Amino acid sequence: MADTYCEHKHYVSPFSWRYGSPQMRALWSEVHKRRLWRRIWLALAEAQCTFGLVTEAQVEDLRAHVEDIDIEQAHQIEAEIQHDLMAELRVFANQCPLGGPILHMGATSMDIEDNADVLRLRAAIDLILQRLKEVLQALATQIDHWADTACMGFTHLQPAEPTTIGYRLAQYAQDLWLDYQDLCQVRSNLRGKGLSGAVGTSASYIQLLGSAEAARVMEQQVMQALGLEAFDVTTQTYPRKQDWRVLNALAGIAASLYKFAFDLRILQQPMLGEWAEPFGRRQVGSSAMPFKRNPINAENIDSLARYVATLPNVAWDNAAHSLLERTLDDSANRRVFLPQAFLAVDEMLSRALRLVRNLRIDEGASARILHAYGTFASTERLLMELVKAGADRQQMHEIIRTHSMHAWEAVQRGDDNPLPRLLSEDTAITAYLPPQRVRALLNAADYVGNAPARARSMARHLLEVLGTTA
Repeated sequence: MADTYCEHKHYVSPFSWRYGSPQMRALWSEVHKRRLWRRIWLALAEAQCTFGLVTEAQVEDLRAHVEDIDIEQAHQIEAEIQHDLMAELRVFANQCPLGGPILHMGATSMDIEDNADVLRLRAAIDLILQRLKEVLQALATQIDHWADTACMGFTHLQPAEPTTIGYRLAQYAQDLWLDYQDLCQVRSNLRGKGLSGAVGTSASYIQLLGSAEAARVMEQQVMQALGLEAFDVTTQTYPRKQDWRVLNALAGIAASLYKFAFDLRILQQPMLGEWAEPFGRRQVGSSAMPFKRNPINAENIDSLARYVATLPNVAWDNAAHSLLERTLDDSANRRVFLPQAFLAVDEMLSRALRLVRNLRIDEGASARILHAYGTFASTERLLMELVKAGADRQQMHEIIRTHSMHAWEAVQRGDDNPLPRLLSEDTAITAYLPPQRVRALLNAADYVGNAPARARSMARHLLEVLGTTA
């Protein structure tokens, strides 16, 4: 089976080899899942041993074979009995002549599977948090570097007022910092199913041990061995709303990365040319157009983000449609969307880190755009200074508007912006402010308010709470 996958003779998901890191793929691998199942069976046997239900020799036998995964044998059994956990249970039991007979005593399948899933969710979240931390640290470094560099701000995709490159980057960092905090909160609230049996009443364990208190103590021992807390109330499964909360947090990260990547794509178009993603010396941009330098990493991020954005809907359906004490119509889709959501976000963060660290910024392009359009935005402060000098605001607004319309037409024709000249030569304006003062006020490069200070404050905060980059 492994050889078939490696040789790509049959369908293989792109997440099996193209998207996501080896570490994330390992967490969601079949082998790792089955090792977790065996780890939980072992923990259950160890706890039952303290109650005299299992001998030390049986536990030791299980412990000796907990790593002996045999996927091929398990699949052969599953093909016959149509139950993957029972197939693995039989393989494990057959490997353990002493311990095999007592495996899974009192348990239902989801006592094993759901707790294993939460262990995988927690490990996957930890990996995403580490990736996200690296992106935030890289952003903080870039924010600090570009905090003072003015550029044209856009609203409605139209030139608006100046901002700084660092302040623009701080917007992406702020969104991702919110995502980081949300994911930390989700992680802190992760709970396992515990050991509560077929419908969540722990009846089988109470029957086995003789009292509800003994069943509770045994559950605590197992969960402590796994490093998990259990939900207070479960059915046959842990509440599927937990999956929905995890997927929402991942979709939030996807949304933030989508905006960053989309903005980069806009700024990379040659008409603006302010930002660009790195382009390798031997990288091919197009099979037909050799000159192309397409923003393929930003486009990949946006493509995967759109997919991740759809997945909370599936998790919502699972939570809402888990009828009575449980239905099985969540099982198949959870095998797909849980690993793929994490692998997709893992891939997006990896690409985003490369983009942030190696972001190419053309200061000349930013200056040209600022020179062409920034003067229009600076008329706002000219108007305020004229009114402060005693001019009629409404009269000055109309004069500035008229000159601005003429200047805009000139810029659209490709001419230099004549607005500084038009305004500094208008006697209605110079009656209140000297021409040189008018021209100084129209210099957009220093009309960025407190953007530099706010950007640096964001960078400092991130580096303080997350630590500096290596």
